[in-house]
Amino acid sequence: MPLASLFRRIPPLTRPLALGLLSLATVSAADWPQFRGPNRDGVYAGKDLATQWPESGPPLLWQKQVGAGFSGPVLAAEKVIFFSREADEEVVASLAADTGKEEWRTGYPTTYKDDFGFDPGPRATPCVADGRIFTLGADGILQALNSADGKKIWRIDLRQQFQAPKGFFGIACSPIVEGNAVLINVGGRGGAGIVAFATTTGKVLWQASQDQASYSAPVAATVNARRATLFLTRHNFIGLDPASGKVWFEYPFGPAERSSVTAASPVVVGDLVFLSGCYGAPAMVVRLGADQPVKVWTAPDALQNHYATSVCRDGFLYGIDGRTDPGSEPAPNLRCVELATGKLRWQDTSIGAATVTLAEGQLLVLTERGELLLAPLSPQNFKPTARAQIMANQVRSYPAIANGRLYARSKSSLVCVDLRASK
Repeated sequence: MPLASLFRRIPPLTRPLALGLLSLATVSAADWPQFRGPNRDGVYAGKDLATQWPESGPPLLWQKQVGAGFSGPVLAAEKVIFFSREADEEVVASLAADTGKEEWRTGYPTTYKDDFGFDPGPRATPCVADGRIFTLGADGILQALNSADGKKIWRIDLRQQFQAPKGFFGIACSPIVEGNAVLINVGGRGGAGIVAFATTTGKVLWQASQDQASYSAPVAATVNARRATLFLTRHNFIGLDPASGKVWFEYPFGPAERSSVTAASPVVVGDLVFLSGCYGAPAMVVRLGADQPVKVWTAPDALQNHYATSVCRDGFLYGIDGRTDPGSEPAPNLRCVELATGKLRWQDTSIGAATVTLAEGQLLVLTERGELLLAPLSPQNFKPTARAQIMANQVRSYPAIANGRLYARSKSSLVCVDLRASK
């Protein structure tokens, strides 16, 4: 039965959920098409990874020099979609997943300048859905491209159209697609805090919230049979209906310091949501109900995610605690914390800044120094079984995993590493 006919048979109240599920149904199990994976939860669902690596480390399949930026790679239909800045252009390129060979590229001019001198490239990770690629540049250019050839479908200047401020480090919301809409934390004026655009045309479908933007990527979830998109904006945790933009709740959450950012995403586990930040923002778990979230616990020192979002499995959170700025004291550390209570189970102070991914009962930890560690998932301890230096220093982007291959970028290079078990 055609999808359109199937959709018409679904009761109206459950159509928003169905839209999200139908969109996900078009994603291959081998894809990593958006920020932190198919479900934006940092989980690789494949069953093909090795539990040990050679002494020399996992095989390096290919590597290439790339432009500036913190945008992570994504994969769809055996293509790596990569977003970076080269000279005075923000460039999207499609690469063959197995060889790294470039198949097409397209770019547009940018004048973005980082006020702190960190990096002039894009921060947001692309999203690929229904044959389209959605990217958001550091100076607020939102665009849709045809994934087959990179041709522009539409392009919008968010700073010009919505008076979206530049922020401390540019604009950095990784796009999320729900049904026929791509949702962005714009932080614009006149009620354009969160805006939904038609994936086919870029037309504004709805807008909601008066709040400014943060650096946190939104997530989508179905909670108690209710489909919602969840945002951490500058000052609030906001849940809304992705089809209509109707706000479900607006719950205060954010840093106490003015010169600060919130960068980690909400972590959804059933009807519980873990929220975390730095700069005086507490770590907390709230429960989603019919109206406002209900606080389960809050703690100033449980698990303070700066830019890297935690992962959760079997009631335990695993993530990096503490500020990850160079020279920060105390140094960031890897922790395991009970989701239900916030109780610390263990910590490892040797890791430093890193991203954490779940795969087959294993933790994959990619440090800012470019070291990749593999460890059994355990609330009792952290005991790596393998580790390897896979790339140079200054790694802050999230890696992607598809078909047993890991794709990761530093400030200057993109690598593909084979994590598959030997046959």
